[in-house]
Amino acid sequence: MTPDSLEREHTLLTAVARYDELRTRDALAPAGVDDEPYPAEAAPLTREEALELLALGELIARKAGYGRQLAVRSARATGASWSQIGGALGTSKQSAWEAHTRWIEEQAA
Repeated sequence: MTPDSLEREHTLLTAVARYDELRTRDALAPAGVDDEPYPAEAAPLTREEALELLALGELIARKAGYGRQLAVRSARATGASWSQIGGALGTSKQSAWEAHTRWIEEQAA
């Protein structure tokens, strides 16, 4: 299970929903090992599900990063300054500009 294989199955919204489902179940699962059966909603994650959770986290980060740069492009198209964009991202104008420039260069490559 990899982010690349999951990308074909999920949009950002479906990836987040599945991630949240697994993360919540993982958080609610008992820490110790019991012989008693678990209710389905509190059963510990299987190895495959734990790996899926990791891969989904990476997929979400990739998709969100791509969406972030598209939003920067939209903000620039509406006349937003790099200072305003940096403020919206919680960073400096220089950092916002550099990240966006790197993204453009990566897309060109």
